[in-house]
Amino acid sequence: MRIGVTLHATDLSISVPELAREAESRGFASLYIPEHTHIPVSRRTPPPTGEETLANEYLRSVDPYIALAAASTCTERIRLGTGIGLVAQHDPITFAKQIATLDQLCDGRFVFGIGYGWNVEEMENHGIDAKRRRALVREKVLAMQALWSQEVASFEGEFVRFEDSWQWPKPIQQPRPQTLIGGAAGPKLFAHIAEYADGWMPIGGAGLRENLPQLRAAFERAGRDPATIAVVALGVLPDPEKLAYYQESGVTEVALRLPSATRDAVLPVLDEFARLV
Repeated sequence: MRIGVTLHATDLSISVPELAREAESRGFASLYIPEHTHIPVSRRTPPPTGEETLANEYLRSVDPYIALAAASTCTERIRLGTGIGLVAQHDPITFAKQIATLDQLCDGRFVFGIGYGWNVEEMENHGIDAKRRRALVREKVLAMQALWSQEVASFEGEFVRFEDSWQWPKPIQQPRPQTLIGGAAGPKLFAHIAEYADGWMPIGGAGLRENLPQLRAAFERAGRDPATIAVVALGVLPDPEKLAYYQESGVTEVALRLPSATRDAVLPVLDEFARLV
C-alpha cells in the first residue's frame, strides 16, 4: 500500500510545487489537491464536512491543473493528482487537451481523481442541473476519453457533441490517465467506476471492507479484472492501526491529510507523516 498526502491548496498555503518537492524528497508516493472554481456567497448548500461554517480554504482554492503542472516541472517520481476534480464544470474538448498536456508535462504521473460535486449553487453558476450531474460527468469523461485515445474522434450524446476531430497531444497514459471516482459507496457509483474509470477515491475510507466486494463484482460484470482496481482513501488522519486496516481491506493507497497552512506549519506535519512511509 502506497502512502501519499493531500492538501487543500490555497493562495495562503504552502505552494503546490514546493509541497510536491518536499513530499517527494521524503518518499511519499503522491500528492492530491482539490478543485473549486468559486464559492457563491449565498451558501445554500451545507458544508460537506457537517460543520456549520464552510472552512475558509474552500473560498481560496487554487486551480489544481495549473498548480500540478508547475509541480511537475520540479519533481520526477511523485504522482500528482486531483482529489477531487469537478469535470461537470468544464468544457470537455478544452478540458481533454488540458489534461493531456498535463499528463505529458509530468511524464504520465497525473492521477485524474474526479467527483460529481456537492455545492449546488456552484454548479448552477456553471449552468449545470445538479440533479443530472452524474449523467453529465459520465458523458463528458467518455467524450474526453475518445479524444485521448483515438486518432480521429467524434461524440454524439445528450450533453456533448462534436464531429470527427483531431486533437493532440495525447496523454502519455493510454487509453486515459488513471481515473478514480470519489463518492459514497453504492451500485450506481460502482457501475460508473467499472464502466469508465480505474478505481475508487473514497473520502476518509469509511466502510471500505464492507463495500469493496461490491466494486469487484461490478468490475466482473463489466468484463474487467477486479485485481486492477485502484482504491485511494483520501484525507486520512493516520495511525498505524488504521493504516493496517486499510491495507488488509485491499486499499492500494492512502493520502494523508495535511493542514491547509503555510510552509512553517505544514513541513513539521509532513515530517511526522514521513515516519509512516
